[in-house]
Amino acid sequence: MKRLGITALAILTLASCSPKPSSEENTLAQISDPEVMKYAVMGKQLYENYCGNCHQSDGRGLGKLIPPLRDSDYFQASVHRTVWIMRNGQKGKILVNGETYNQAMPANPQLKPLEIAQIATYLYNIWGMKEGVISAPEVENYLKTAPEGF
Repeated sequence: MKRLGITALAILTLASCSPKPSSEENTLAQISDPEVMKYAVMGKQLYENYCGNCHQSDGRGLGKLIPPLRDSDYFQASVHRTVWIMRNGQKGKILVNGETYNQAMPANPQLKPLEIAQIATYLYNIWGMKEGVISAPEVENYLKTAPEGF
């Protein structure tokens, strides 16, 4: 009986030390449109596989090395530019929320337009944004020409 009590106490202690998910982090819960959700569910998984290691799952980036996406003026300014960068990468200095970043982002040529659309739909419909579905045909169109400044 004493052993059971110690085990239960250990489990409760571990559970209380575990980080609690906040509604701020449960970004899919912010999406109510079923069409957006279809894209965003896969987009979240793709983001975590291809982008989250550097930009972090919460979108806050890595200090002065990797810029944030969450609450980022640079990111929010242009879906076209974001899509272009996802596929083609980016080099050189950029200004994000008043901070200069100069870490190259590698290209992801293996990402199909649908996958880029899913990632973009996910990102542009969380953290308070409501861009709606960014479709594969829109992405294909964005990828035809470089955005202004590239």
